[in-house]
Amino acid sequence: MTASEPTSAEQPWPVRTVARKIAQWIDRLGWVWVEGQVTQVSARPGTGTAFLTLRDPAADVSITLTCATGMVLAQKITDGSRLVVHGKPTFFLNRGTLSLRVDEIRAVGVGELLARIERLRRVLAAEGLFDPARRRRIPFLPRRVGLITGRSSAAEHDVVTNARARWPAVEFRLCNVAVQGVHAVVQIVDALAALDRDPDVDVIVLARGGGSVEDLLPFSDETLCRAVAATGTPVLSAIGHESDTPLVDLVADVRCSTPTDAGKRVVPDMAAETGLVEQLRARARRALHGWVDRERRLLDALRSRPALDDPFGPIQARAADVAGLRDRARRAVRGTLATAEDTLIHTVAHLTTLGPAATLARGYAIVQRGSAQRDGHPVLRSVHEAPPGTRLRVRLADGALHAVVVNRDDSTERDSNGG
Repeated sequence: MTASEPTSAEQPWPVRTVARKIAQWIDRLGWVWVEGQVTQVSARPGTGTAFLTLRDPAADVSITLTCATGMVLAQKITDGSRLVVHGKPTFFLNRGTLSLRVDEIRAVGVGELLARIERLRRVLAAEGLFDPARRRRIPFLPRRVGLITGRSSAAEHDVVTNARARWPAVEFRLCNVAVQGVHAVVQIVDALAALDRDPDVDVIVLARGGGSVEDLLPFSDETLCRAVAATGTPVLSAIGHESDTPLVDLVADVRCSTPTDAGKRVVPDMAAETGLVEQLRARARRALHGWVDRERRLLDALRSRPALDDPFGPIQARAADVAGLRDRARRAVRGTLATAEDTLIHTVAHLTTLGPAATLARGYAIVQRGSAQRDGHPVLRSVHEAPPGTRLRVRLADGALHAVVVNRDDSTERDSNGG
């Protein structure tokens, strides 16, 4: 079958055909510039071809390079060198491997590295990753501290020793990673993710001792900076010395000048906090005593007042006043009643004297006609009002008599006329 015919289980392509097609497709890619870090160099004097492994600093990806041995020896390329190479992808049919055939190698110098870091700094700053407003406060006393550092490194010793000197009960979860070289970024990013997922880790410390620009280059990597910015747990960055400022220091929530400084800042000082508690207790005690003293003086002042010093005295004085007023009122009422009683007696006596009963008692009588209830003139005032035969009712002081007029005597009228 030809290479242009479709394949099937009955008509498969041979390996050589597949390899040739892959080689033809890769050959169309052309020449490219590639940047990476060397992890392995095989360049023996006397051989014409050198083999290098170029690794991506931010990912677990690598590619094989082939070039002239003299090119490698002339530039003194070693493991860890940062390179920019110009090459063409090549697929070797007999081995079925892919490599980059290089015709030019450029070592990335310190100046170029610093320029790239500065460009990345501007990009991240424009995105707001350095904004102080996004930084979080570290907890006052974390339950557990996540520490990312090199294995048995001085940075690990400085952080742990200083933290435990300040707070002996502090707990650490250590993640030992590569802190320089091609594997550093990948391992640090994985450790960050693992500590961020741990619910007991309240703060993460990223620590490394000092070093050259090339040694500290992983801590200015864009992938690591973005991973720190995306972490939900507060991150303390303690990279290098005071003068070293990798980009991760600007992204982290707290920048520490050294790992020793990180050990002092991640936990409080027990002695200082104990002293502060004692000071606050003393202040509270003084404040409480002062308040009690003020209240006691106020109570003493209140108790010294007459109303509280002798509470029954005013009541007794007022009781005497009430008793005196009551007696005066009683005497006034009695005097008024006596005066009224005398007036009433006098009036009764006067009325009694003027009344008909008193007159009758002196021998007088009231004469009424027996039919007074009918004619409306009961009292006789003249003899002419009672002709003979008139029935009379004579009222005396102690009762009444009934009489009949037999004869009328006008002598009183004559006496008065004659006189």
